[in-house]
Amino acid sequence: MTTRPFRSALYIPGSKERALEKARGLQVDAILFDLEDAVSPDEKVNARGTLAAALEAGGFGARYRIVRINGLDTEWGADDAKAIAAMDCDAVLLPKVNSPADIDAIAALVPGKPVWAMMETPLAVINAAAIAAHPKVEGFVLGTNDLAKDLGTRRADRREPLLYALQACLLAARAHGVVALDGVYNAFKDDEGLAEECEQGRDMGYDGKTLIHPAQIEITNRAFAPSEAEIDLARRQIAAFEEAEAAGQGVAVVDGRIVENLHIVTARATLAKAAAIAALEA
Repeated sequence: MTTRPFRSALYIPGSKERALEKARGLQVDAILFDLEDAVSPDEKVNARGTLAAALEAGGFGARYRIVRINGLDTEWGADDAKAIAAMDCDAVLLPKVNSPADIDAIAALVPGKPVWAMMETPLAVINAAAIAAHPKVEGFVLGTNDLAKDLGTRRADRREPLLYALQACLLAARAHGVVALDGVYNAFKDDEGLAEECEQGRDMGYDGKTLIHPAQIEITNRAFAPSEAEIDLARRQIAAFEEAEAAGQGVAVVDGRIVENLHIVTARATLAKAAAIAALEA
């Protein structure tokens, strides 16, 4: 698993020059340049050229640049894939992934780029482990809106109808070293609700969250970054464990709790993530 931060990933329409320009100055870890849902049918062909020009111009800094194409079962998907094969981006995001065969199909069209999979259908959840195991897959993006539609769920507290799907995709991602990004929060003016859903995703173990509006970035970045208290605890755990090891002991005690090697693995990962975030923001 990479220590590269993916706390926040903002969808940006690939057809909107103003939005693309604004994205260069946003404190977001990744940008999801969208050729699919955010682009109307009559703009889809021109959007490829608009996005290609923006990426060629650069200015996105260290932000990870992912392009979401239209599905390969649409009239635009294959041409999208051929176009981004030559674009200056970091990865391709394929919607409506149902099985590893879909990854094979996009990998053949874009052989030089890692693939991210939109996990937004019942089949995607059922086949999550096999999709994550594909050697071209680098990340999962949960499409919770489409998944809720396909499942016929009703609104419920803390996304109870989607918990199995969220956990199944996360388990598959962790089993195969794949980045996992939680789905969007639609009410972009509801800061309290966003913070609560970010906390839920972070507590599950997700690396970050996909966003639909720049106003959501600050809350999301804070939620998916180690807190000062977590960083302090990690440092104290490592120091105490090293001291215990030097004394020939296999465990230490910090704040009245046993600290074993497994806790040190987590502590070091916390410090590595904090350092990576600091480097990215610098």
